[in-house]
Parts: sequence; structure tokens; C-alpha cells
Amino acid sequence: MTIFLIGYRCTGKTSVGKALADKLKLPFVDADLLLVEEYGVTISEMVAKEGWQPFREKEGRILARICKMGDQVVATGGGVILDKKNVSLMKASGTCVWLKAGAETIKKRIVQDEKTEDSRPSLTNRGLLEEIEDTLSERNPLYEDAMDFSVDTDGKQIEEICEIIVNELKP
Repeated sequence: MTIFLIGYRCTGKTSVGKALADKLKLPFVDADLLLVEEYGVTISEMVAKEGWQPFREKEGRILARICKMGDQVVATGGGVILDKKNVSLMKASGTCVWLKAGAETIKKRIVQDEKTEDSRPSLTNRGLLEEIEDTLSERNPLYEDAMDFSVDTDGKQIEEICEIIVNELKP
């Protein structure tokens, strides 16, 4: 069983993914980390140098490789759902769990995250909260279309989120 954690930046994909993988005794893969390791530059550097489209193409190639790797828990990049091919690959390879959080929660987590500068380049030229709200309104329908089920991570501990996911996965 492969579980793809999808959702906006700082909704808990990596933190929950690691804990969920431990709980299910599955390998954990962070797609963004794999991408950075493969190309030897940060996501911010990649986007600054080449733009978003080449980055998205690289992201798709990494995802295709991940989908061939067998049972695992995968933390995807927040924009992986922007390409329908990626969504098709994930749905054919496993279960998509949408980790959701409100704009204020996401902003708070982004500000607290030391890796934000390297791994989360600005998507727009707007203020942080406005960017989050605008991007969520564009992407939420895509996450909804891609998901098998969702979990709201606002105000929940990692262990609680993992329990919800495990219970949803039970036949």
C-alpha cells in the first residue's frame, strides 16, 4: 500500500508522513527532498534559475519514479496536484490523503519553519497570508478531486492525525 500525502505547504505532510510510516512499518519518501538530492540545488534556487514550469516537470519525473517503488508513505510537494498526470499516477499507485489546514495555521507554520526560504519559494508577489488564501482557493478543488479522503490538521497532534488516517485506511 502506498499512501500519498497531498496538501498545501506546512499542512503536515512530512511530519505526519514520517510518523505514519513508522506506525505502518513502511518506508517514508519526501518527494521534495528526493528532488533536491537529485538535482543538487534547493527548490528556491531551481525556481529562481529555471522558473516554475521546469520545476514542475522535474517534480513529475520524480513522482513517476516514486510510484514504481512499491509500498511506502510519500510526502508530496504542495503543487503536485497541478498536473493531472501526477494525480493519475498517484491514484493508480495508491491512496491520496489530503492534509488540510486553515490559512492562519499555515501562515504560522511557515513563519516558524526554518526551511521555508530554501524549500518554499513565494508563489506570488503578495503578502504571505494573501498568497496562502489565494493559492488555497485555486488549489483546494484540485486537492479535493485528487483525494481519497481528507484530514483537517488544525489543532491536532501528529499522532492523532496518524490515527485518523489509519482508521480511514481500514477496510
